[in-house]
Amino acid sequence: MEIPITGFVVHSNDSESGHSHVLFITSWDGKPVTRTHVHPIAGKTSIDVGHFHHYAGKTEPAPSGVPHVHNYHVKTSFDDQHDHIVKGTTGPAIPLPNGGHYHYFEGCTTINGRIPHAHRYGGKTGDEEC
Repeated sequence: MEIPITGFVVHSNDSESGHSHVLFITSWDGKPVTRTHVHPIAGKTSIDVGHFHHYAGKTEPAPSGVPHVHNYHVKTSFDDQHDHIVKGTTGPAIPLPNGGHYHYFEGCTTINGRIPHAHRYGGKTGDEEC
């Protein structure tokens, strides 16, 4: 089954990748997609090299009312004289019983510290925010 989708692509100057694009969906199955939303994202990393970090922020916007995922990019707290970057893409939307939805996310931080290391992280986003 094919679903007609329209949208546009914008070149992004992502500092880590050198070249990337972002797709903005403007219609899904003939219906306009005009709203976007974000999710709060927060948690703490695994304990590695004797410490952990907290992180908190918001996902990047994504279209409402269509299947989607969100990118996220958050800096951790400054602990043990360093911080890390928490960056990735969530899983698909999971509906909540009373409306709204959330996403699972997981991964490893960037490598940093006087003893170079990374931390694992994961959880679920908060409900969508328009």
